[in-house]
Amino acid sequence: MEATRQDAWTKDEDVILAETVIRYIREGQTQLEAFKDVAAQLSRTSAACGFRWNATIRKNYQDAIQRAKEERKQAGRKKAWTYVQQRENAEKNTIDTAISLLEKMKLNYSVENQLTQKEQEKIITHLEKENETLKSQLKRYEDAWEEMGKLWKWVNTKKEG
Repeated sequence: MEATRQDAWTKDEDVILAETVIRYIREGQTQLEAFKDVAAQLSRTSAACGFRWNATIRKNYQDAIQRAKEERKQAGRKKAWTYVQQRENAEKNTIDTAISLLEKMKLNYSVENQLTQKEQEKIITHLEKENETLKSQLKRYEDAWEEMGKLWKWVNTKKEG
């Protein structure tokens, strides 16, 4: 009677390994990634999956491997063509977007330059007043912060003394 190893590979596990590796080849991913995926599915190490694939299973799937490689090449050609088309569209969109942006800038520039001298002076006066108000508020905050620092120092000297 022949004893079966407890960690022996079943036919179902071999099929899972083969299908996964072939799918990864077809999709342009590495066999190492496939081994990691199968290892997680079957609770084995990726090294065990790689060894099983290379030592036993690969030779039985040569035709399927070759078809997967051909399919990957075909998909790669389609992707390259799609990329070229997307690139052309993106360049067209980029140029159109740039033109639109420049037209808006031109319109805004001409509107800004149409302000009269009196309007510009009024805006400048308003901004100067706002600036003074903000400086005043900042000075109050700085003074309050300095006062808090003095109080803190006083409290610490009272604790020590």
